[in-house]
Order: sequence, then C-alpha cells, then structure tokens
Amino acid sequence: MKHRYLVVEGPIGCGKTSLAQKLALRMGANTLLEDSAANPFLAQFYRDMRRYALPTQLFFLFQRVAQLEALKQPDLFAKPTIADFTLAKDPLFARLTLDDAEYQLYRQIYEHVKPQAPVPDLVIYLQASVSTLIARVRKRGNPFESGLDEDYLRRLSEAYTRYFYNYGDSPLLIVNSEKLNFVDVPEHLDLLIERVEAMRGGREFFNRA
Repeated sequence: MKHRYLVVEGPIGCGKTSLAQKLALRMGANTLLEDSAANPFLAQFYRDMRRYALPTQLFFLFQRVAQLEALKQPDLFAKPTIADFTLAKDPLFARLTLDDAEYQLYRQIYEHVKPQAPVPDLVIYLQASVSTLIARVRKRGNPFESGLDEDYLRRLSEAYTRYFYNYGDSPLLIVNSEKLNFVDVPEHLDLLIERVEAMRGGREFFNRA
C-alpha cells in the first residue's frame, strides 16, 4: 500500500466507516475510527440539537484529538493507518449547530487542543444524494440516529460539498457512491482499490455508471 495514512470521509450515512474497515482488512492496515457510541450526548443531540450541540461537539473534538495523538510520531515500520475522520473538518459540524458565541468558544478550544497530526496521504470523499443517505441511516438502524432530521442531513451534505470543493491539503479522490456497494460487492471494492493505487493527480473522480 503506497499510502501510509489514508482517510475516508463524507456525511452521515455515506458508508465511510464500513469502507475504512474493508480497506484496512484488504490492505493489512490499522484503523482509526470515530466512536460515536461513546458520546453520551449524541442521542440527546438528535432529539434536541440546539440544547446539546456544544457538549456533543466538544466530546467528539476531544475524542478525535486523543486518537490522533498516536499519529504525531508514527513508527516508520508500523502498518499503514486508515481513518474515517479528519480533524480539520471538525469545525464544519460546529458551524452548522452552534450559535455565534458558542462557535467562537469552540474555535478557541479547537485551536488550543488540536495536535500537529500528519496530513493524510490521500482522502477518499464519499458522495451520495440526501435520499440515499437517509435510506442508509434507516437501514443500519442505530437507535441514537432514529431522531436524525432530514434537513440537518441536507445541510450537512451541502457543507461537505463546499468543504471539499475548496480542499487542497492532500490528494483527494471524490467517489460517487450511489451505485457502489463496497461492503457486499467485492468487485466494487476492487475497482476502488485499483483507482486509489493508480492515482497520480491531486484531485480525481470515481463514478460508476
């Protein structure tokens, strides 16, 4: 695997965690995965976003910072790492859910605690329509996501689009995942891995007709 640190990103329901796990298993890599179930505020957040946005956001911030600490001084002989989050996009969620005063407080904390983690060798950004995201969220049936608001998911998806439109920190592979099933169809995963290994440019697109 030519990429030592690869990140899979995208909005809720895009399948980033499942893909990260599949890629790690196929490529013999370690995983660095967001642990949503450990956030004690998340279920309440989906029921009352305004009230629980700040503690939910700060919990995830500190969790991600702690996970990324291990990458500050990577062992050159260790396995590659595949993650399902980037810390740099963390403020994206915060801007959607916090009022101005809370966001300013969050930004101060973010700038104070963010580690000097390495930049990913490659980011895979998974795209899907809002209706597809909603269908995937419903299918996986996580209880704490039962109150997920469709309008919030739409605004989140749009924020991801804007973020990666301007993204230039590392090579980026934008994947339209509407007709791809990396979990259940091995051939789809093969196609993606071939595209990842063949990447030469700073920004490329992968779309299965």
